[in-house]
Amino acid sequence: MNYECVGESGQKVNLHEIGKNRLSLTVLIDSWFSVTSDWGSSVWFGSFDIHNCIFNLASTLKLVRRERERGSSSFRHYRRLHHRHLPPPLLNKMGSTVVLSSDEEDSDISDSEMEEYGDKIYLSLKSGKLKVKLSPHSFTCPCCPNKKKPSFQYKDLLQHASGVGKSNSDKRTAKEKASHRALAKYLQQDLADDSQAEPSSKRRKTGDPIQDCDQDEKLVCPWKGVVVNIPTTKTENGRTAGESGSKLRDEYIQRGFNPTRVRTLWNHWGFSGTAIVEFNRDWNGLHNALLFDKAYLVDGHGKKDWLRKDGPPKSGLYAWIARADDYNGNNIIGEDLRKKGDLKTIAEVTEEEARKQQKLVQNLTQLVEEKKKGVKEIEELHSAKSKELKEKLEEKEKSLQKHNSELNAIQERTMGHVNKIFADHERLKMQLELEKKKLEIKGVELAKREAHNETERKNLAEDLQENASKNSSLELASMEQQKADEEVKKLAENQRRQKEELHEKIIRLERQRDQKQMIELEIERLKGELNVKKHMGSDGDAEIVKEVENIYKGLTEKEEELADLDKFNQTLILRERRTNDELQEARKELVNIMKEWKQNIGVKRMGELVTKPFMDALQQKYCQQDVEDRAIDVLQLWEDYLKDPDWHPFKRIKLENQEREMEVIDDRDEKLRELKDDLGDGPYNAVTRALLEINEYNPSGRYITTELWNLKEDRKATLEEGVTCLLDEWEKAKRKRGMA
Repeated sequence: MNYECVGESGQKVNLHEIGKNRLSLTVLIDSWFSVTSDWGSSVWFGSFDIHNCIFNLASTLKLVRRERERGSSSFRHYRRLHHRHLPPPLLNKMGSTVVLSSDEEDSDISDSEMEEYGDKIYLSLKSGKLKVKLSPHSFTCPCCPNKKKPSFQYKDLLQHASGVGKSNSDKRTAKEKASHRALAKYLQQDLADDSQAEPSSKRRKTGDPIQDCDQDEKLVCPWKGVVVNIPTTKTENGRTAGESGSKLRDEYIQRGFNPTRVRTLWNHWGFSGTAIVEFNRDWNGLHNALLFDKAYLVDGHGKKDWLRKDGPPKSGLYAWIARADDYNGNNIIGEDLRKKGDLKTIAEVTEEEARKQQKLVQNLTQLVEEKKKGVKEIEELHSAKSKELKEKLEEKEKSLQKHNSELNAIQERTMGHVNKIFADHERLKMQLELEKKKLEIKGVELAKREAHNETERKNLAEDLQENASKNSSLELASMEQQKADEEVKKLAENQRRQKEELHEKIIRLERQRDQKQMIELEIERLKGELNVKKHMGSDGDAEIVKEVENIYKGLTEKEEELADLDKFNQTLILRERRTNDELQEARKELVNIMKEWKQNIGVKRMGELVTKPFMDALQQKYCQQDVEDRAIDVLQLWEDYLKDPDWHPFKRIKLENQEREMEVIDDRDEKLRELKDDLGDGPYNAVTRALLEINEYNPSGRYITTELWNLKEDRKATLEEGVTCLLDEWEKAKRKRGMA
């Protein structure tokens, strides 16, 4: 079975094809129901839920059609409960916008076949295949299974069948006309006796106002009602007054008309005794407006009753729904309606909603296709980026493991050395404190003995001399400590001197390399001359042979000299490498020790963003409550940008009077320009400085590194400056302990 969506333009969309895409089908069904009925997608059709069956649309549509044809109580209950929320097109086979069509349904017939088709329907009615009679006094129309009204009285059904059968409207198909003519014939010939048994006192049930009213009649939209003959009173100044519209609105709400507002109309004489009742723009509003009109019409207070000239005096309120004659009237009511509304038929409103629904379906279908294309592109990009990221992570992991292993080895050596120094320091400190306490105790005892007798004073003097000698010993120990400090300074000076010697050796090596190259060139030249002389020596010239021997001897000496230079060069290279390794280890140990120091020499994290410029810029741009959260987000974003190896906002420029090039910040970079335009120069300078530091100290890894830094002069500190600062701090700490 083939189910299709048929739009107003006649374009068909196969629902089985749409059902293959769960996303597009969900959006299509949800949007269609939200526009047509304001329910959302979870709507009950009988005993099943569309939301739960949304991805099995073919079986769902079969079930709706089967329940509709059977006229089951659950489907009829759904139609009675929710018919007023649906626009009229939805009540006709679930609407002209979405129509279920199958291969089992017959196509329409021509006018020549109407009589034959009507005879078939008549025979089906007589045989009982099509049921008309529900109870002794209740009948149904088998030709209109989707009609909201489930039952009729005999006269009403006969009037309905005759009206449809004789209709000249193009909206009625030939099948509908032929089937209703056959139904009218069956009612008149076969069920005429049942009409006599109908109680005359039983009133005909009221049908749906929207279905029963003229679809082509022009009404004021948004739906409005007119109330006249509202009681008025005279004020002292001669103007008329009346009650407010809110009281009348509350009364209508209690009666079930549910108006949104009641506006009383006033002119230069005061209250005019008329009011405009406003209803919702949707189908519920039209339903309430028609009930409002019908209630006053049944009560004898409709528009015709108001306009009737004869009859008893008019009393009470008269009201009706606003139509074209009210809209075009040359009175206060017409003026107000023309200001706040326009004329539309129910058919026009229906067609307008159908167009909106069709356009929405097309837009949603197009949107789904665009989203699918975008998802596919994103998946391809994600796959490529994932592969690239995996390779980068593996490379980074290897580099990190190597770095960690080297760092752990350095830390172990450093910690062992530091622990040894601290242990010796603590041991000496405890010994000095113990000696100090002993001396203090002896001093107190000597002071007590001095008060007793002269003999004790002599002993005390001897003890004092002994203490003085011990103090001198301590001073000697302190002097030895100072000598040790001087030796440390000398060690630092020796390291500096070794570094200078190393630079001199490098210069000397470069000279030796040049000399080596000259010797190699000389050797090659001599070899060339030797070969030439050998060829010339074949003539037997003795002088040439002797000259060849001299050249060969000089060549041998040059090769030996070159071998000696190579050996000496390798020795110097090994010494230079070993010295550089020692200097780097010393520098790393200084960095670890001085991480938390705030003196002139400290440790700086190269490539780290400074947060203060961002906080200042955000405080000027946003309120105080949002600054902290926004600052965290912005800093995190730019830290990710700094770590991104694909982002390289640099350009190479050639220096004046020099052949080499250098890298500088590219001020035309899009991200940097947006940052400067959005937050100003402070954050821009912070980001560019971090970029320059990373590019100088760690361009390959793009992560933050630590460096020994001269904080006072804002430059990289030398190893000598770091050692000097460390010794100064050690001496300060030693003096504090001595004072304590």
